[in-house]
Amino acid sequence: MRIEIESEHLNGLVVLSPEVFEDERGFFLESFRADQFKELGLPHTFVQDNHSGSQKGVLRGVHFQWDPPMGKLMRVTAGKAFLVAVDIRKGSPSLGNWFGVEVSAENKKQVWAPAGFARGFCVLSDFAEILYKCTGTYNNQGESGILWNDPEIGIEWPVIDPVLSDKDRQAQTLSQWLNSKESDFFRYEDKE
Repeated sequence: MRIEIESEHLNGLVVLSPEVFEDERGFFLESFRADQFKELGLPHTFVQDNHSGSQKGVLRGVHFQWDPPMGKLMRVTAGKAFLVAVDIRKGSPSLGNWFGVEVSAENKKQVWAPAGFARGFCVLSDFAEILYKCTGTYNNQGESGILWNDPEIGIEWPVIDPVLSDKDRQAQTLSQWLNSKESDFFRYEDKE
């Protein structure tokens, strides 16, 4: 079974579509295969899996981690959510730009956002479960977030009045992040 790159965005963000076998019993797919990810030029060593469940209207993010740098492969296993990633890498031609896509248990898409991207989502169905494969282990001393409605970024969330944590409500702006010493951890490197 193949996993294919459906589209690429913001110099590193990738939307993946797995091949799905379906019959009258249901479906089967391979959401990750190290050999195929390596062949596609994507990370093939993940060290932590996270699983969250949220009610309709919940918005989580926009989060990132610099120590250790953490990339995330995100997918929705129940319900529907709008997944977002923002480029926060100094020197990147797409710095401050965002990409969002609706991902659901039905369409089975996945989003790969490498380290240097802040990530978040909002739930569109009554309930949704999101799974993340991470390239770094969680460190609360090396993580932060960007304000979900930072006008400098202008994410067009498909919710009007989201349910937020206090942490997300009080997150820093992109400008504040870029003026911090920690932002030097994420410098864009052109691979060409």
